[in-house]
Amino acid sequence: MAVGILEKVPLHSIWKNEARDFTSWLAENLDFLGETIGLTLSLVQQEAPAGPFFADILAEDKAGHLVVIENQLETTDHDHLGKLVTYLSNLDAKVAVWICKEPRPEHETAARWLNEASPADTAFYLLRLEAYRIGDSPAAPKLTLVAAPSEEAKEIGDQKKEMARGHALRLQFWQQLLKKAKETTVLHANVSPGTGGWVSTGAGYSGLTYAYVVRMNDAQVEFYIDKPDAKENKAIFDALLARKTEIEAAFGEPLEWQRLDESRACRIRHVLHVGGLQDEPGWPRVQEAMIEAMTRLEKAIKPQLKQVMETKRGPKGMEPGSGNSTVEGEC
Repeated sequence: MAVGILEKVPLHSIWKNEARDFTSWLAENLDFLGETIGLTLSLVQQEAPAGPFFADILAEDKAGHLVVIENQLETTDHDHLGKLVTYLSNLDAKVAVWICKEPRPEHETAARWLNEASPADTAFYLLRLEAYRIGDSPAAPKLTLVAAPSEEAKEIGDQKKEMARGHALRLQFWQQLLKKAKETTVLHANVSPGTGGWVSTGAGYSGLTYAYVVRMNDAQVEFYIDKPDAKENKAIFDALLARKTEIEAAFGEPLEWQRLDESRACRIRHVLHVGGLQDEPGWPRVQEAMIEAMTRLEKAIKPQLKQVMETKRGPKGMEPGSGNSTVEGEC
């Protein structure tokens, strides 16, 4: 029994001219494309005008949504990607299809990103076109999906949008808080606002910081101990804990003392249940409460911390009984 060998055929040996030959062939064989992307397509127009530009094919799916198709019998390039996005937006289409000989990795990433970032009713397909024959048989085209819309992609896109919204909100929150804080204390005066959930500044010793923290529903101020040596962190924490009565008396209310034995770091914090990031109209109230609490926290800890760190200093900067470990001095 004879078995044929599958041979890859150069695309331009079948369709000499992309616009005249391949686009015309595809316009007459939209079922071939539709089977690959799972849509029933009917031709609306070849070379459909979009301002001064022309889309290779404008089709329509079963629901009546317009589908823009851009063909490229070469490796993908920025020019065709830009054209496709232009056609998609100017023709008010819901589906974009990019058929090419070989997609670049960067354009595969771009196609997946478009599916994540676009509205739920918009889809972007990237397909690789190949052709094969067996012996003297006619060449047969093959389309392979490289990128396509999916529920997972849309979920990822929604998550990214929510994250971006959160970043923008936090940046705005910290900009407002740090500006207000300068009117009361210079503690965070040289800190730049960011998009994270906290902003911090040094407490005068390496690895020791005062931090503002904001979450969706509450906020906190904290003194954070995070030197490279976990034992040193616990020793500093324990020394401050021994002065808990004096520190809390100066602060004016109890604090949460978190030794965090499973972690390298330690924390002394005060949680403020006055609102958080999602309460945008209440930001002024939240920020004022945070600044007031931070001012009290620094004043309560600073003198006790100074005594602790001076006590820990031995001759030539060595900590008594700590072997070769050293304690960082004031910055």
